[in-house]
Amino acid sequence: MTTWIIPADPEVYDFTSSFEHYKFIDWRQGDGKFDIGDVIFIYSTRPDSMIQHKCVVEDINLTYPNIRDDREYYKDPNGFLKSITGKFMRLRLEDQVYNSKLNLNNLMANGLNAAPRGRVKIKPLLFKYIISHFSDDNQTEEYPETINNEDTYFEGIKRQVLVNKYERSSIARKKCLDFHKPICSVCDMNFAEKYGEIGKNFIHIHQRIPIHEIGIKYEINYEKDLIPVCPNCHAMLHRKINDREPTIDELREIIKNHKSLG
Repeated sequence: MTTWIIPADPEVYDFTSSFEHYKFIDWRQGDGKFDIGDVIFIYSTRPDSMIQHKCVVEDINLTYPNIRDDREYYKDPNGFLKSITGKFMRLRLEDQVYNSKLNLNNLMANGLNAAPRGRVKIKPLLFKYIISHFSDDNQTEEYPETINNEDTYFEGIKRQVLVNKYERSSIARKKCLDFHKPICSVCDMNFAEKYGEIGKNFIHIHQRIPIHEIGIKYEINYEKDLIPVCPNCHAMLHRKINDREPTIDELREIIKNHKSLG
């Protein structure tokens, strides 16, 4: 088994959503000598400059049309058609994170020579560093009262509420905040304005549609399905009124009506 870093530009191809929806991507091999079982870390270029995905090579030497058609994830509709020549390898997603410890500066401080412009074979010390930081553990500050198991909870105002994998995922959080600002979508709370530097980028992420209503095959849309909310509003969004959790709009209306009564 060999471990590699390969670069990809998210402004050309939305590989994060492609992985989320299919769990694998048929990726151009180029002139790389990859083998089945090799581990691939995908380095997201501009603007993140960071490793975010870990994959394993499941198959090699695939050719069009025997590859997955993923043209919907290209920003330029012609991008897919321009990329279907040559051979492909199937990359199966194993894990994904957004962790500043895996940015370019930290990678170079731990053995990477320069920003990857093509495939890079990973040396043992760099591999050890990457693996040691390839986790969402750095996100626990967003949910200070967490139980780290299959079902994760955070403390609400008076009760515990379930936080699903998208709400606690660092990748989901990053993709959501790329589109929305870190401001509560219900009450407009801005922690940076309220608390200064200590509150910068602090926010929870809420999934609009509960998992039990959409099923396990639902394809998450990071921009439409996830929304930033403050911890108090997040707790209230998981409280039930007449056996149903309120929507974002309904909670806004509750706040508005309560203020008018006060």
